[in-house]
Amino acid sequence: GEGRDQDAFSGAAGAEKSILRANLDGQGWFKVAIKMLFRALLVLGWCSLAGALVTLPRSQRHHHHLDQGAVAQRVAAVAHGRGAQQRGVALAAKAKKDDVGFATANVRQLIGLRGASDTDEEPLWKIRLQLTKPATWVPLIWGVACGAAASGEYRWAFLTEGASLADGAEDLAKALGCMILSGPLLTGYTQTMNDWYDRDLDAINEPYRPIPSGRISEDQVISQILVLLGLGLASAVGLDLWAGHDVLNDPWHSITAIAIFGSVVSYLYSAPPFKLKAEGWRGCFALGASYIALPWWCGHAMFGELTLPVVALTVMYSFAGLGIAIVNDFKSVDGDRALGLKSLPVEFGIDGAKYICASLIDVTQLAVALYLYSIGEANYALVLFGLLLPQIYAQLTYLLKDPVQYDVQYQASAQPFLVLGLLVTALAVGHHGGAAL
Repeated sequence: GEGRDQDAFSGAAGAEKSILRANLDGQGWFKVAIKMLFRALLVLGWCSLAGALVTLPRSQRHHHHLDQGAVAQRVAAVAHGRGAQQRGVALAAKAKKDDVGFATANVRQLIGLRGASDTDEEPLWKIRLQLTKPATWVPLIWGVACGAAASGEYRWAFLTEGASLADGAEDLAKALGCMILSGPLLTGYTQTMNDWYDRDLDAINEPYRPIPSGRISEDQVISQILVLLGLGLASAVGLDLWAGHDVLNDPWHSITAIAIFGSVVSYLYSAPPFKLKAEGWRGCFALGASYIALPWWCGHAMFGELTLPVVALTVMYSFAGLGIAIVNDFKSVDGDRALGLKSLPVEFGIDGAKYICASLIDVTQLAVALYLYSIGEANYALVLFGLLLPQIYAQLTYLLKDPVQYDVQYQASAQPFLVLGLLVTALAVGHHGGAAL
């Protein structure tokens, strides 16, 4: 019996070696090496995502939710004796002077950007809209479009073979439904909740925001959070029914499961005791994955089957989103340090963090380009590599020179190429029929 077992084991091992040799002969050692490297990076990506959701050390949990008095004292030390009221007056004065062009104080107020005007006569619907920060919906809407393209099943009227005007209109309506779910509803829920848990900090840094300014009550904020969450989950169920998904028997391949997962991550990101946004790597990766992976999954699942390889690819691409999230932390490094927030610029210093940021963005896109080449999508890989070059130039010109002073210039000059690269990757996935690893 033992001899037969040994023979069987030897035969299986020999067969495995033969398969490996066949793969090497058929694909070339370079492509096999790239795939192995890619899989290793995917494991790292999943470990990072899991790390963002596991329990944080107890020693860190009790410092996230600071009362207003502690926040005021620490920020006052950073401001070298200037009071919170003086800072608020200065911000409001600066905002009111800027009344030309798209980025006027009133427009910034409506879409939820810094430098908004402080008015007490705004109607409640505008205040509620400001809480949802419409400016942050755009990346999510773009991500849905990328997911729809990656599915390979989206139908353009008269452009896709066999697609009628009715087919194109139906798919456009489905895509718009996913965009509303990802943008106004669930991103609105996330931003409103984030403002609620940051109300003490905003009272110091952005006193014109709706909650610290007192222009909206506590009950109104909480009701908005619950209504947006409820509408988002209900919309997800409706989109699943429209797409023909069996949510009860196969929930893991449904938009509802994606919406629930994203809502939980949003809560962990903003709310104590977890408050991942204060935890450096985990917070930045959770934010990057939420802006890249989750809307892609939503759009992809609406039109096609969301496979594990595609999920893994988008999780890996989220490392580039992690790099972008670091860029947003440079301007607040002094305040974060004073408040005990563990952003990467605080943990590694500005010089260390800027190189980590650039490396994550560049290495991630280069790895994806190599992967696309390894699966036979050489043209898409070349385009993605070409889109990386202007990003590297912008890093040398702005990010690595002074990330605090030139953060806005860097993002304006580099991010358009990054999001175009995301679409190129999605088109490559759709062209390859799911990008099987």
